[in-house]
Amino acid sequence: MKKIRLKFFRKAGASSAGFTLIESLVGLAIFAVIALGVYEAFAQSIRLTETSRLMVDSASLATEQFEIIHNMPYADVGIVSGIPRGKLKASQDIVRDGADFLVETTARNIDDPFDGTLGGVPNDTSPADYKLVELVVSVPNNPYFAPLHYTEYIAPKNLENSSTNGALFVKVFNANGQPVEGADVHIENNKISPAIIIDDITDKDGVLEIVDVPPGINAYEITVSKDGYSQDKTYPADDLENPNPVKSHATIVNQQVTQLSFAIDITSSLKVESVTETCVPVSNIDFSLAGTKLIGTEPDVLKFQSNFNTGGTGVYNVSGLEWDTYNLNFSDSVYDLAGANSPIPFTLVPGSTQDVKIIVSPKNPKSLLVTVKEAGISLPLSGATVTISKGTSSQSLVTGRGFLRQTDWSGGAGQANYYDKSKYFISDGNIENSEPEGEIKLKNSFGSYSSSGSLISSAFDTGSASNFYHFIFTPLVQPPEAGTDSVKFQIATNKDDATWDFKGPDGTADTFYSATNANINAAHNGDRYLRYAVYLSTASSTYTPDIGDVSFTFSSLCVPSGQVMFDGLQAGDYSISVEKSGYQTAGASITLSSDWQQKEILLMPQ
Repeated sequence: MKKIRLKFFRKAGASSAGFTLIESLVGLAIFAVIALGVYEAFAQSIRLTETSRLMVDSASLATEQFEIIHNMPYADVGIVSGIPRGKLKASQDIVRDGADFLVETTARNIDDPFDGTLGGVPNDTSPADYKLVELVVSVPNNPYFAPLHYTEYIAPKNLENSSTNGALFVKVFNANGQPVEGADVHIENNKISPAIIIDDITDKDGVLEIVDVPPGINAYEITVSKDGYSQDKTYPADDLENPNPVKSHATIVNQQVTQLSFAIDITSSLKVESVTETCVPVSNIDFSLAGTKLIGTEPDVLKFQSNFNTGGTGVYNVSGLEWDTYNLNFSDSVYDLAGANSPIPFTLVPGSTQDVKIIVSPKNPKSLLVTVKEAGISLPLSGATVTISKGTSSQSLVTGRGFLRQTDWSGGAGQANYYDKSKYFISDGNIENSEPEGEIKLKNSFGSYSSSGSLISSAFDTGSASNFYHFIFTPLVQPPEAGTDSVKFQIATNKDDATWDFKGPDGTADTFYSATNANINAAHNGDRYLRYAVYLSTASSTYTPDIGDVSFTFSSLCVPSGQVMFDGLQAGDYSISVEKSGYQTAGASITLSSDWQQKEILLMPQ
């Protein structure tokens, strides 16, 4: 056999290169996009075809079920263990055309107003005039098929007779008194056999009406709920822990309507943080949370009460809380409650998220927490001066203002941030910081004091953006021989703990704080970190000024707005006086007998 040899020739001038890798990848990407679009269109077409088929099967299945119901005796048209009682199953799993259908059936007696209503005018003593049957057909395994609803009225063939049963109307509303549509209502009567079990939902008016209900004393247990909402229910009257429930299980009386109302609304969440006055987290703080709504009286039984712990992070999130007014009670062996950024008790509204910071301080018995509020509206008042007195001694604090303080410098220099309370950042070498401890003064060398010296503190962290109010130092009086302005301060603040520009009371570097309790310039407001610089000088080598205490006041995120905490007190009787511009001065008295106590003062506007 003769062999055929094939030869291929490249056209003159044609490139000898093939497709590049990038060109190949781009081509594949374009092909993938087109292919995916075609596939999605095909898949969508298949889903629409399948859904159409299921809808036809669903309608056929519903027709079949209604035909069965039409051929039943009227007395049997009802749900097993339901009202009206009957022989229909509440749910059925049925296979049709290879698909698994779920058929859920609900039957209700209807009290037609044509001949009056039970308890109305005229009073219809036979309220079960006819029945409403609803079928809900779904395909649980098909997420694209929406459940279909079918309803039909079923009437009796004969005239109605006087009923020996009653009616149960359940009304559901929210916190504002508006009806809640679609609320889940679960009703059980386990005092008869077989038990009655009903699961249904409220209509657009927030009402579920159950007619022709068998009588029973405290027999019907009712629970009302809804996804994302709180829950309300009835309670047994024979519970030892709640012997006098506010809402007992429902009683049904012959030819009478029993109507019960339930209140539910969207739940809320609460974030509780245990921190110091400078927003430093404090771990493992025990607290209890209790609402004010009651489910029983004599004795009072709270609907919600539970214990929590803030854990290692100092934070605990409580979810699913019902709208209510809550009390937060504090119990810890190491710390005392020094206040909260939300006045306690605080109110949660429906569908809200609220942060509550509980401010703690190390125990220093005996302690007194004073809360100042405006009378009438009970809102906390900042800037109120609270003075407590016992005998000839007294002390004052201002609500809504924290303070940071240094009384010791003996630990020496080298500390950038204020952790060790006996240390500072730097000095020029002419400051004596430990003889005696608790004071700073000019250094003495061979019996003579340096003519001047300076010291810069470590950085104080208020924990969040703050407003600064007063700069205070003691002692107030310095040796006259040291000369005028022998003690001067400047302040530097910032947001980044990095930039330090020292300034005086006019906001420039040209002035100094030389009087105690001076107002801090408002230019520092909004910053978080603070350092002070102290400048000592003397006109005589045999005298030195000295400083024993430096502090400043501020307000921040973690300083409770209407509260002050006095600690280290003695037991006994104290007088309390509260003053604030624009308000009448208020007074009170308290006997300190325990390690921690609190007192609330109300101020009346002038």
